[in-house]
Amino acid sequence: MTYLLENWLELTGLVSGLLCVWLLIRENVLTFPIGLLYAVVTVVVVARANLFADVILNLYFVVMNAYGWYFWMYGGRSEGRRTEAGSAALAVTWVPRSYWLWIVAVGLGGSLAMGWYFDNFTSADLAYPDSFTTVASFIAMWMSARKYLENWIIWFVVDVIQVGLYLLKGLEEYALLYLVYLGMAVAGWIAWRKHLRVIDAVRPDRA
Repeated sequence: MTYLLENWLELTGLVSGLLCVWLLIRENVLTFPIGLLYAVVTVVVVARANLFADVILNLYFVVMNAYGWYFWMYGGRSEGRRTEAGSAALAVTWVPRSYWLWIVAVGLGGSLAMGWYFDNFTSADLAYPDSFTTVASFIAMWMSARKYLENWIIWFVVDVIQVGLYLLKGLEEYALLYLVYLGMAVAGWIAWRKHLRVIDAVRPDRA
């Protein structure tokens, strides 16, 4: 019974995970309710595998999917980031330059701090790489919710590492999911880049 439950959960995570990324590539706001389902299921799966940093990550995903759902629907009005058609839908843009120092500091500092804690005070496996993918995913999910193009680069790096982690832990379905995510991250970059309304040479929002 336990084996069947675990496989059912992993299969649900696989399907919902692929669907929410496909919807994200297409800039469809339904990516967020599907992402909520994926995050809840994955909390259970990774907790059973003692990947505690991933538990924190997916609890965060629950919150950020709710935030992204709201921001994609109403952020275009509050920030003036409308589509080229003039609607209030949120447009793709670059991460402002002033944000990058904080992003790097949070990424490195958070990864080291979380890895040290889990390595010294818990039974977590692969504490440092697991913590890095967790913190990097925090950042990438925030970027996705804000519709920043560079989220796809960070997701690609995370996906490469996660494939290895899940294979080592025997979670083949999730390893397969993240292998597919690699290709989807490339497809997402290409699709969003085409819709970017700011010309590279200008980029006034990055000052």
